[in-house]
Amino acid sequence: MTDGPYFVLTVLGVLGTGVVAGVFCAFSTFVMRGLAALPPAQGVAAMNAINTAAVRPAFMSVFLGTAVLAAAIAVVTLVLWPEEAAVELLLGSALYLVGAFGVTAAANVPRNETLSRLEPGSAEAADRWPAYVREWTAWNHVRAVASAAAAVAYVLALA
Repeated sequence: MTDGPYFVLTVLGVLGTGVVAGVFCAFSTFVMRGLAALPPAQGVAAMNAINTAAVRPAFMSVFLGTAVLAAAIAVVTLVLWPEEAAVELLLGSALYLVGAFGVTAAANVPRNETLSRLEPGSAEAADRWPAYVREWTAWNHVRAVASAAAAVAYVLALA
């Protein structure tokens, strides 16, 4: 298990899921708290700016690249079914693909798109901002835990 394509794919999987878990953890533990402490107009404007900045090669290559990598690990595992660590490899892939990538697409991105359509200084933005922060952060916790758990599963596959 610890040699050949599994080793390289799994080490890259640990790195990718770990980096993404760190980004999500940062948002859950202090970025969103800082944004929530701002007046709604400033919080909405700042979050919209962050969401625009996130969709750039630096983050997207890690986030999407890790999803592609997790899918590749799952496919290789299903096709070759190694004697050791198949469960850990599939679990790591599922955690990332569903818990990080899937939750992003189903929960966080739609909230971001709704927020981007609001005028930061409007009464509607001020009214929606607290719920956005609460809901977005709750789903972000899921993404952070799923990404970290995927990294742990991949590490266990290497053991």
